[in-house]
Amino acid sequence: MKQYKRVLSIAGSDPSGGAGIQADIKTISACGCYAMTAITAVVDENTVHVNGIHPIPTAFVKGQIQSVLDDIGADAIKIGMLHSAEHIYGVKEALAPYLITNIVLDPVMVATAGTDLLQQEAIYALKKELIPYSRVITPNIPEAEILLNQTINSIADLLPAAKALSYNQQTSVLLKGGHLSTDQLVDVFYNAETDETLELPTPRIDSVNTHGTGCTLSSAIASFLAHGLTLTESVIKAKEYINQAIANGASYQIGQGHGPVHHFYKYWE
Repeated sequence: MKQYKRVLSIAGSDPSGGAGIQADIKTISACGCYAMTAITAVVDENTVHVNGIHPIPTAFVKGQIQSVLDDIGADAIKIGMLHSAEHIYGVKEALAPYLITNIVLDPVMVATAGTDLLQQEAIYALKKELIPYSRVITPNIPEAEILLNQTINSIADLLPAAKALSYNQQTSVLLKGGHLSTDQLVDVFYNAETDETLELPTPRIDSVNTHGTGCTLSSAIASFLAHGLTLTESVIKAKEYINQAIANGASYQIGQGHGPVHHFYKYWE
């Protein structure tokens, strides 16, 4: 009997379809895996604004995780928006009995539109509980600056920051450099398992359709890990996927603000 490669996304819901759980389902499916979800918050947003956040009770979030893993299981887990410290502690507690090592954490703190998505008191819990528990994290520069309490001003700052975020080689780090004002977009990957570093430069793509890029990238990494690729291979393939999704989505218009990437570019003309 055939078996799907299974990826569970633990994240918030985006009704506009470009980010959060909706982007994760699209990405996981496009990358050849079976997508499952545990919704942490219902977000009232579109391509322009985040108008409100309704957190799901922690016990119910834990229940979703346990129901899915008890029945179906998972080859990898992607964790996105966790709105509170209570959510963070609850998610770690729910995951602990299952001993799943392929955990990809996207430390979602600020939406593309600029709205805070993580309560300030939750940052300590994220650093203490979930970052060391994850196999790889995928912060952007503003998120890394918050986690490290320092500024990142240049490409030269990326590698030291990535290593600092690894917490003494406990966790690998893909630090995304898209917020730097450079002609070329450079991400830095620190593989804590091998103590290797890798620069991932790509041409900067002129597009307003960047809503949900972080969600998409982290879900792609989880998907490739579920397929059995190494951590470095998964990061490289996920970068290729998101670059193509951005490039192929640049000519579309959805909404009045930051539209989505083209998750299914491989299957549409």
